[in-house]
Amino acid sequence: MSEPADLTWRGGGCHCRAVRFEVALPGRVTAQACNCSICAMTGFIHAIVPASRFRLLQGEDQITTYLFNTGVAQHTFCKVCGVKSFYRPRSNPDGWSINVRCLDPADDLDFDIEPFDGQNWEAHAAGLAHLSKESA
Repeated sequence: MSEPADLTWRGGGCHCRAVRFEVALPGRVTAQACNCSICAMTGFIHAIVPASRFRLLQGEDQITTYLFNTGVAQHTFCKVCGVKSFYRPRSNPDGWSINVRCLDPADDLDFDIEPFDGQNWEAHAAGLAHLSKESA
């Protein structure tokens, strides 16, 4: 699988701006709206990327981690404002899931948002695994 040719580093972060990150994304992103309990309650819209396309710029000391169920997914939150801007997902432990709602506004970035059935995660998670793989 090859990486999109039009990757651009884009900024984002939490509400209080204590946590800031950059993520390399193409001009058009397919993101997932998951219906599992934590994503539904927090309004998280996923853009999953390989680890090499994510950089934490500031706020490592302001992040706390929440683990539940299997404890594999590392749900990270800002200790100051409580916003979950990104996390290491159970489906893609080799990558990062960015909350597209936490990206800085960009006029040249388009999203296609597709539903993901996280309530039945075991049956569907394999369909996300390719999103965090590096290009061949």
